[in-house]
Amino acid sequence: MRGSASGRPIMALLDLLGRRWALRVLWELRGEALQFRALQERCGGVSSSVLNGRLGELRAAGIVAREDGGYALSAEGRELLAGLEPLHAFSERWAAGAVKPRASA
Repeated sequence: MRGSASGRPIMALLDLLGRRWALRVLWELRGEALQFRALQERCGGVSSSVLNGRLGELRAAGIVAREDGGYALSAEGRELLAGLEPLHAFSERWAAGAVKPRASA
């Protein structure tokens, strides 16, 4: 499995998503296709070489596609973001202080 020494698909996916700017790129593409420069602006601070590399990796993984309107999430990319929605909801509760740490056993 590409990106994982263990050969486990989840580890390969987490490795890809853990790369700098990968999740931000997915997040910024959640609503509409964006041209390279517009995506770079929305990502605020990513260099063009890093963004180009990340887009290449995400395209190779089938998560992002190049369309007439620029870069967009593929059907697989939209499914991935939908799968991350529970994590997003948890993070909102966590940031608001609603998630309490458990006492050590």
